[in-house]
Amino acid sequence: MAVTISEKLVIAISSRALFDLDESHRIFEEKGIDAYLKYQISRENDILEPGVAYHLVKKLLNIIDPQSKERLTEVILLSRNSADTGLRIFNSIQHHQLPITRAVFTNGESPYKYVTAFGADLFLSAHGEDVSRALEANCAAAMLLPSHGQLNSTKQVRIAFDGDAVLFSDEAERVFQTQGLDAFRDSESKAAKKPLQEGPFKGFLKALQQIQNLFPVDNCPIRTALVTARDAPAHERVINTLRAWDIRIDEALFLGGLAKGEFLKAFEADIFFDDQQGHCHSASEHVATGHVPHGVVNQK
Repeated sequence: MAVTISEKLVIAISSRALFDLDESHRIFEEKGIDAYLKYQISRENDILEPGVAYHLVKKLLNIIDPQSKERLTEVILLSRNSADTGLRIFNSIQHHQLPITRAVFTNGESPYKYVTAFGADLFLSAHGEDVSRALEANCAAAMLLPSHGQLNSTKQVRIAFDGDAVLFSDEAERVFQTQGLDAFRDSESKAAKKPLQEGPFKGFLKALQQIQNLFPVDNCPIRTALVTARDAPAHERVINTLRAWDIRIDEALFLGGLAKGEFLKAFEADIFFDDQQGHCHSASEHVATGHVPHGVVNQK
């Protein structure tokens, strides 16, 4: 029987998202590929420090099925490194005792095409072009921003999402961008009973829900939150959409345009996903943040 990972939550991640490769990347940008190759090989036994997504990945890999006792998640490394330069990354994976065994090294080429080959539910990268291509291939994907926010010290994985253009389509956001706030509220009130179309992260949220369903609500290893600039009366359509999808969201914050950072800090998010760069930069001061370059605000 062929080996399969289709029953697991599959996360694809770049090496720069998993580990701190800022110095290595600086050498590549300033001195070129040959200098980068020599640098990585000469330091292949020097252990890399955790990157922005490291703690999220470590928590996800610790989620065990309460019945089968098997790991419920699979993390795949997708890297633009070569096999030679990638040896330092694998040495660091082993040092940090991360159960990551599958990897692709593309030697400079974009690895986005392997996201769908692995059936990934989410792709995290520090490379914007790879993220955009993964989104075009209908995979939830985000570009991680540098962040020095607080770490959630609990074992529970806490993931927060923006609504429009992330969990939902950008149909409502388009009204807001072209016609203003009053027209947006009026449009959403009239369409309150009509579910929004799905956005790029709906499938990832559903995959998280499938894991949550294996645990009692009061002892679940994953907690989710919707953190949106919407307020009443535009809240009703969101609630009805989640009901129509039969998806539970643990916390919903309707902030009416308030800055999201302090609320994400209070939620103790391990990561937050938003389509607007302004919100992302603000949030990244408090928590790890992924920009989702999707929807009308990201169209050039």
